[in-house]
Amino acid sequence: MDFKSLLRFLTQLSKNNTKEWFDTHRAEYETLRKQWIGLAHDMILKTAAFDVHIAPLEPRQCIFRINRDIRFSKNKQPYKTNFGLSLSKTVRRDDFCGYYLHVEPGKSFAAVGSYMPQPPVLAAIRQEIDYNVASFEKIVKSRAFQNTFGKLDGEQLTRPPKGYDADNAAIEWLKYKSFVGTAPLSDADLCDKNFDKKLLKLFETGKPL
Repeated sequence: MDFKSLLRFLTQLSKNNTKEWFDTHRAEYETLRKQWIGLAHDMILKTAAFDVHIAPLEPRQCIFRINRDIRFSKNKQPYKTNFGLSLSKTVRRDDFCGYYLHVEPGKSFAAVGSYMPQPPVLAAIRQEIDYNVASFEKIVKSRAFQNTFGKLDGEQLTRPPKGYDADNAAIEWLKYKSFVGTAPLSDADLCDKNFDKKLLKLFETGKPL
């Protein structure tokens, strides 16, 4: 993946977010998109070495459209200014935990976990944390996790979720609405020749979550 070209393209797109500009640069976009699909293919193969659930995925399932849905948005810019890559057991991003790469000039990051899961999935996650809080804390408080991702990320409730008492030993974890480890990536990180290895290590470190 030519990340220098991708970052340059996205920078230009953020300054010229119109259909007219995009149409004149469509060939460049298509080249970068093919490379992005190639990266997805590579990461599926390598991530499957430690997470077998990823093996059946198809690369095109794991990337996001560049077009924005502007039907109900005040922001009418037609294109996203980032590339995204998601590896998840169920493909649908809200159904299961997984691995994510977000590339945007100056705002890139890698993430693992479950982001804003649907209510049935969120309830199941909370139940498992309630039953296995010691195991959960062993993961998110481990040196490997904290050195890589820092603390657990995610929006939290101000009160205990329905069905749980305030004195529950796991209550602070049960208040989370997302369960995510996030590692920021600089533009220099992306352009490093060993970036693929770094990304794979991030994913592997986050796999227990």
